[in-house]
Amino acid sequence: MQTNIIIAGVGGQGILTIASIIDLAAMQQGLQVKQAEVHGMSQRGGAVESHLRISDSVIYSDLIPKGKANLILAIEPMESLRYLPFLAPDGIIVTATEPFKNINNYPDEQAIKDEIAQTGKHIFVDAENLAREAGNLKAFNTVMLGAAANYIGISKEALEKAIESYFSSKGEAVVQLNIKAFRLGTAAI
Repeated sequence: MQTNIIIAGVGGQGILTIASIIDLAAMQQGLQVKQAEVHGMSQRGGAVESHLRISDSVIYSDLIPKGKANLILAIEPMESLRYLPFLAPDGIIVTATEPFKNINNYPDEQAIKDEIAQTGKHIFVDAENLAREAGNLKAFNTVMLGAAANYIGISKEALEKAIESYFSSKGEAVVQLNIKAFRLGTAAI
């Protein structure tokens, strides 16, 4: 078993939180994990990416080679385009539909969706409305984790247990909010 995941977005969207939850779930399952992330001016809305590799055997490199990502999980649609060269021929893109417009010349939203659609297997997620339904827009990233859960290679139950562990220090209300957001994400697919 080996799953290569690129999680992409901009600073403040919870990319590293998603990676940490997946890491925790994988380790609780006895799997090997390697993670590398890049924070490009993340505090100012710059690009953030995390390469996450999960396997039942030894992993020798943190970085995913081009053409080998099984999943691109994008919290921002334009950011998914940046990592297309990494997508495996049978890989999938799971992306939020809501743009984070932090530049003046942000491309046409429909053009971005059309480009993603040409890649083959893709899922668009209305994460903002699902997070709002969960009770807090900050749960946007947990909604996206739920939407991608079928493609991670770890059971949804293990991911929920990791969410519970990850957020336990913030109190039961925060744990339940994120479990709800995760479940809304999985149900939307």
